[in-house]
Amino acid sequence: MPIHQLSETMINQIAAGEVIERPASVVKELVENALDAGATRVEIVTAGGGLNLIRVTDDGSGIPEPELALAVSRHCTSKLADDIHDIRSLGFRGEALPSIGSIAKLSIRSRTATSDSAVEIAVEGGHVSPARPAAANRGTTVEVRDLFFATPARLKFMKGERAESSATGDVVKRIAIAFPAVRFTLAGSDRSTLELPATDDTPEGRLRRIAQVMGKDFPDNAIPIDAEREGVRLTGHVSIPSFTRANALQQYAYVNGRPVRDKLIAGAIRGAFADVLPRDRHAVTALFLSLDPATVDVNVHPAKADVRFRDPGLVRGLIVGAVRQALAGAGIRPATTGAAGMVAAFRPGAAPYPHSGPAGGHRSFEAVQRASGFGDFDLTRSPQRPLDMGFGEGPQAPYSADARAGQVEMAEALLSKELGAARAQVHENYIVAQTNDSLIIVDQHAAHERLVYEALKNALHARPVPAQMLLLPEVVDLPEEDAERLALHAPTLARFGLGIERFGPGAVAVRETPAMLGETDVQQLVRDLADEIADNDTVDTLASKLDHIAATMACHGSVRSGRLLKADEMNALLRQMEATPGSGTCNHGRPTYIELKLADIERLFGRR
Repeated sequence: MPIHQLSETMINQIAAGEVIERPASVVKELVENALDAGATRVEIVTAGGGLNLIRVTDDGSGIPEPELALAVSRHCTSKLADDIHDIRSLGFRGEALPSIGSIAKLSIRSRTATSDSAVEIAVEGGHVSPARPAAANRGTTVEVRDLFFATPARLKFMKGERAESSATGDVVKRIAIAFPAVRFTLAGSDRSTLELPATDDTPEGRLRRIAQVMGKDFPDNAIPIDAEREGVRLTGHVSIPSFTRANALQQYAYVNGRPVRDKLIAGAIRGAFADVLPRDRHAVTALFLSLDPATVDVNVHPAKADVRFRDPGLVRGLIVGAVRQALAGAGIRPATTGAAGMVAAFRPGAAPYPHSGPAGGHRSFEAVQRASGFGDFDLTRSPQRPLDMGFGEGPQAPYSADARAGQVEMAEALLSKELGAARAQVHENYIVAQTNDSLIIVDQHAAHERLVYEALKNALHARPVPAQMLLLPEVVDLPEEDAERLALHAPTLARFGLGIERFGPGAVAVRETPAMLGETDVQQLVRDLADEIADNDTVDTLASKLDHIAATMACHGSVRSGRLLKADEMNALLRQMEATPGSGTCNHGRPTYIELKLADIERLFGRR
């Protein structure tokens, strides 16, 4: 077949295959256009999951009548001058509207502030109708009907209405976080209305918008981030380690105000939380990177969701360092949702206790109370003599008046501490403590495991890791570029006990390995390091292996469940937790303690 020029409609349909993946892609492009036009109000209406109807209305600057026909022409845009490296708008390619018009029925009605009336233009399956006068307020309304009618094969790949509506909602929320001063509404016959009122464009206003999207629990469980390095600034909020999700859908990242789904940023977030989260849990984040547009390439893919950084190592290091520093500086904080879950569990009509009774049914609260021993205390015991609930390993000696007074004075001083004063040990594993306004329950094994791990890790990173010399150097064959990268990082690797050097073209010789690793697969270790350096320009693989060994040692060297602790031992553990960053979760990411506020307890008993 001879070479020939494709028709304009065919070219736009090919472009639509990349730009318009599903109805949510249409909403994304149209909302970005509205924001680039300076809109302060954006209203989205959908029907049939967006396949039947998408209507986006804004109060932006509008499109002048002479430019309306250009707006639906390929590669026509008002957002890009002569420098592709200086992009300061969300859109810039000039592909979205002609791509939509080539596969759907598109109409655009727009009016500028200086026009007496609006103008409307229509595109159906790539065929453009002449512009005609219309009635409309200032701004632009874009209506898309029968999406993919011109390319029916694409309809086979669409999911159900609920799934498409959910994807559209996620797109609107993701964009809305970056523009708190804009009011967004999303409605339609196939979904309940989503309303995001405008706030002010300040850190406080942005946090309020984040709460609108992520839920009212997030601000109470979030840590602010504000760091800068070599012209790159990082701001936003991350969740405390005990406030997590089962997936990464609530990790929002923005580069110069643009919502992105970047592998490097996602990996940096995982690395920053590696020590404090379980492998199957994910932090909740909203992070904003601001940097010179010339140092980031947003023209990677027509969908504009991917970016490339000129210095990826700098960006990754900034994210990991800033988040870890913020976590360390936040001190010890429990998730507020833990107390809410506990209160809900005790309320009448709550979910039944998970363990079963003799008949196979769920046990009542009274049965659980009896089984745990709480119903068997002798209420006639003298109030001056505390109940023996595990303090020490033998019977308590009678208290003298002076001893009682001294203990009361010490306990009152501890009540103002974050984790308060230890009052009891329950089931030989849980420390019950009291503060001025709350009740604290601590898992003694999980808490001590974190303390031992942090001490081991600090000792590990404070000085070079001991290395063991190999009897015979192990030669690892690699691509030349991987060998060169490893050689450049050789001084850093030596600090972790891995001694490598170049061994001719395309190979490295390993002469020492970290003593903590013992017998290890040197070939696989070196290749994993080479892959990570190629992706992220870091050697975190080796550091994480050593940290994993330290975590295993901490697990076996910590206070075991079932060990009776004396009062001073319990209080010493609480004080160490308060002084240790990250002690709110254990090495496996589980919470080490739960806080129940006095107000919650009073609600349980109907006092509030």
